[in-house]
Amino acid sequence: EKLSDYHENDLADALADLTAGERRKLYAILGVEQVAEIFSYLDDAEPYLKELPPEEAAQVVSHMDSDDAVDALDDLEEEDKEKIVHQMDKVDKDAADDVKLLLSYDEDEIGSCMTTNYICIRKDMTIRQAMSELVKQAGENDNISTLYVVDENEHFYGAIDLKDLIVARADDSLEKLIARSYPYVTDHEKISDSIDRIVDYAERSLPVLNESGKLLGIITSADVVELVDDQMGDDYAKLGGLTSEEDLNEGVFQSVKKRLPWLVALLFLGMLVSSVVGAFESVVAVLPIVICTQSLAVTIRVLVDENLTTSKKLHLLFKEMRVGLVNGALLAVMALGFLGVYIHFFKAYAWGQAFLLSGCVGISLIVAMVISSLVGTVIPMLFHKIHIDPAVASGPLITTINDLVAVVVYYGLAMIVLIDMFHLG
Repeated sequence: EKLSDYHENDLADALADLTAGERRKLYAILGVEQVAEIFSYLDDAEPYLKELPPEEAAQVVSHMDSDDAVDALDDLEEEDKEKIVHQMDKVDKDAADDVKLLLSYDEDEIGSCMTTNYICIRKDMTIRQAMSELVKQAGENDNISTLYVVDENEHFYGAIDLKDLIVARADDSLEKLIARSYPYVTDHEKISDSIDRIVDYAERSLPVLNESGKLLGIITSADVVELVDDQMGDDYAKLGGLTSEEDLNEGVFQSVKKRLPWLVALLFLGMLVSSVVGAFESVVAVLPIVICTQSLAVTIRVLVDENLTTSKKLHLLFKEMRVGLVNGALLAVMALGFLGVYIHFFKAYAWGQAFLLSGCVGISLIVAMVISSLVGTVIPMLFHKIHIDPAVASGPLITTINDLVAVVVYYGLAMIVLIDMFHLG
């Protein structure tokens, strides 16, 4: 009774504070429908769905909107996902078919994020029949602000605003209420290509059609907000030299694969710059700043998730250090070879001295990149902790610290290795 006064989003936040045993008791008390509502607000439903037997998990997912159900299932391993979808066929075949439809689309297509939760009426109905159909369908579908109209072949015909239907007289023609030029999107459209158009229409929802014009589902304003947020996240991540928004669960080598091409390009750019200014230490000055910027971009995007636990923050910290280590090691090997050749031929050093110098640069890259990744991850977290916007405050401070790290590491190694040990001075 107490919990019934709370919003499902608040209950979703509270689940993390309970033990698995406590949650199982709570699921039984709340019932399938309310658990489904709560699970719709979870950012990561995987651990909670795994606490339920496949049969119960299938019941919960069946009561969720199709787009929320797909979001929940996407977090699961493929085997667990198939088990639940198979059980859904037994529990609610219509819901299972809706989920299978959405899962059939690529994640960058509009069809993957539509919902089948909408009101649909036929164009040949009377006002009274349309009202009756609205009441009937509203029991299962709560997106009722716009009614979508189809013809006798289930092709999209237009849309009716709920207010217009309510104030219409019984003897009015339904045709007069239908907006025939209502905007729509198609199921295989790329989200990135259509997001601006969707936002420009500013409708509460938009119909999603297939190539033949059949109505498959709708995109709601809540879906649009989520899509815009994801798009902004991807754009921000690209500023850090990443191909898309960094994911906390992404592996080290996936992150390395994204960042390394940019760093390799900058390694050669650094060599070009060094020949112009006559000092190859600029390589060390440039590259740690770049890797730090990427760590900064990743960290700030992850910090948007207010539910990030301490363990996840530590996981992010160690992951970024490993990425910096791997990138630094790979670039160090390249620096050893290419810079050694460059110093020998263009700076007239003997081969031994040339590779000592390039080796010093390579070691500096490894140390500086690990430290830079650490700095680029920890500082935004500290600013976030004291309620200062890390996106605004972190950049200048991290760049300054990183310059200091680069100078100390490079010249410190040069002094110890090249001058004190090998007496190159």
